[in-house]
This record gives sequence, structure tokens and C-alpha cells, in this order.
Amino acid sequence: MSNAVANGLAGAGGGMIAQIITYPLQTVNTRQQTERVAKKSLANSKRLGTLVQILQVIRSDGWGGLYSGLKPSLLGTAASQGIYYYFYQVFKNKAEAIAVARKAKGHGDGTVGMFSWLLVAALAGSLNVLLTNPIWVLVTRMQTHTQAERKIMEERKEALLKEASENCLTGSELQVKLAELDSIKPHPYGTWQAVNEVYSEAKITGFWKGIVPTLIMVRFSIVE
Repeated sequence: MSNAVANGLAGAGGGMIAQIITYPLQTVNTRQQTERVAKKSLANSKRLGTLVQILQVIRSDGWGGLYSGLKPSLLGTAASQGIYYYFYQVFKNKAEAIAVARKAKGHGDGTVGMFSWLLVAALAGSLNVLLTNPIWVLVTRMQTHTQAERKIMEERKEALLKEASENCLTGSELQVKLAELDSIKPHPYGTWQAVNEVYSEAKITGFWKGIVPTLIMVRFSIVE
């Protein structure tokens, strides 16, 4: 196995492990940013802190709620990390070979200069973005769809509670209607549905939406 392939596999594996460990925190953060709740609930959520919010997710959605949307995110992380480290090693090997060849011809001391290292990182990062951007477009679409459905259900529950207070529904009637809402299963939305949506909206270019600013960010992160 070449060192480039080994580095790629190690990068993919490490990225997946890190993603699994930190995903519950990402779930809580995503909910904070995308869901609107009553001001009182929001204030309590901020006071109680991240740990209690995680417990609230477990209580409402079970342990699986902490890992909602994990599969496509794992795919994106594994592909991104694997591709980056693979090509980084490929370009690193090439840069080192060029430096050795230049030394044999009497130019330089055989070491790779700073500019060359920056170029290696820039090329690896750019290829990573170009190859994996479609995956992240689909991951974002699938996660957004899940959050949108959850928000719709929350709005329906709020409307039902408001109706109950206005029409003086009994506790048993309210519980029945809440149970009916809870029994509604979200519409299945997988990878192919996301692919069809993206393609129908913007054809093939839709899979590389946002590619220019992402490439610019790669350049700036390398310089920093």
C-alpha cells in the first residue's frame, strides 16, 4: 500500500471517529440555529447549558435524535478527509522528488521550500473541494430537510396547544390530538431524493453551488 493511500485511509478514519464523538454537539448547535421556540423556552435553554439540551433531545427523540443525519455527514467527512490527505501526500512526494532532482543538478539543498509546501496544501485543498462539494451539497440538503420537518411538527404542536387554550379542550382530548401528531411519520427523504431536487433546480451546476467562495477560503486558510 502506498503512503498516499495509507494517509488517505488514516485521514478518513480519523475524521469519522471525530465526527461520531462530536456529532451530538453539532446536533444541539444546529437546533439552536434553525429552530424557533417560545422566548421563555429559549431563555431556559440558554441558562441550562449544552448538557441539559442534549438530555432534552434524548428525552424527546431518544438517543437516535443526537445522531440524526449522521450517515450522510459521515460520508462527507470520510470523503473529504480521505481525499485531502491522499492528494496532500501525492503532491508532497512530488515536491520532495523535484527538490532532490534539483539538488542533483546543483540547485538547492534538496529540501522543499515554504512556497512549495503552501502550493502542495493549496492543490490538495482545492482538489478536495472540487471532488467533495457535491457530497456536502447533498448532506446540507438532507439535514435541512430533516430540520424543516421537525420545525413543522413543532409549529403544529404549538398551534394545537393554542387551540386547546382558546377552546378549553379537556386534558384527554388534548392528549389524543398530541398522540395523533406524534404518530405522523416524516416523509422518507434519502440521497436520491436530494439528488433529484438539486438537479431539477439547477442541473449539474447545482452540485457545485458555493464552490468559488469555498475555494477562496481554502487559499486564505493556507496563508494563515
